[in-house]
Amino acid sequence: MEFLVEFELSIPDDIAESEVKEREDAEAAAAATLAREGHLVRVWRARAARGDAKVLGLYRADNLQELHDLLAALPLYRWMSVEVTTLEQHPNDPLAN
Repeated sequence: MEFLVEFELSIPDDIAESEVKEREDAEAAAAATLAREGHLVRVWRARAARGDAKVLGLYRADNLQELHDLLAALPLYRWMSVEVTTLEQHPNDPLAN
């Protein structure tokens, strides 16, 4: 199954810069592992008009529970708000034919 996952990161003010940097580095390594395993297909940064940034990811997992487990293991997960949309193939998808 494929899922569109939208992340917004909200780091608490009392977190040390060193911890943020450590978790961001670990997040990059975790994303690379998920990509190698075929779970993370694509990732984008979406900027809203007021300058806020969201991250959009295209993920593959067997089901919602597996996706949840993959996301919950991410180093930055505790600071994320996550919205998941399950994607289904559309009959007019040019890649489906």
